Amino acid sequence: MTTAAYDAIADWYDDYVTTTATDYSERVRAVLAELLGPGPGRCLDLCCGTGAHAAELRRLGWQPIGVDLSGGQLRHARTRLPVARADATALPLPDGVLPAVACVLAHTDMPDYPAAIAEAARVLAPGGRLVHIGVHPCFVGAFADRSEPGRILLDEGYAERDRSFRSWNSVGVRARVGAWHVPLADLLDAVPSAGLTLTAVRESGSGPIPDILALQATKP
Repeated sequence: MTTAAYDAIADWYDDYVTTTATDYSERVRAVLAELLGPGPGRCLDLCCGTGAHAAELRRLGWQPIGVDLSGGQLRHARTRLPVARADATALPLPDGVLPAVACVLAHTDMPDYPAAIAEAARVLAPGGRLVHIGVHPCFVGAFADRSEPGRILLDEGYAERDRSFRSWNSVGVRARVGAWHVPLADLLDAVPSAGLTLTAVRESGSGPIPDILALQATKP
């Protein structure tokens, strides 16, 4: 659930995510391609933000549709894909209609991640696929100081689930809009709790410590 906090930074954020080509963004696209696979069919971009991943979904053969709570973000997104303003925990879709749902770099914007995954499971058709790609909950968060290349300093805040604006990067996204931390156990438990089957897990990093965790799940 991308919060309305993004409304105030929507223009900056869109420029940041669509014009900055980084190793990180390339790795996100690679994992998305591997775990989602080729279309055809509609793929829900859950918490789509400004629609930065729509082009990759189309390249894979999918027809992307997006939902987000931020009107400012959707102002940009609607130039890239069909969108609706909606809460991730109350999607404006009937049961079992989608072959795929992708949630990319959005779970830390959700106050109730398990509820969002349960709602994604509801709209998936039998055999449908959910792909989650997010920051690695063990090594990225308010408790992790990543200011020194090749080194991460972790403090005791890992178990804290409240929204936090603490960040080692004072001009980054999280210092501006905050983040909810979802510990690894909560992240993984949300999948079977929603009635989905976990079918693949991937980690990615620019070095030996991963900063991305991705999950693939299917609906029986």
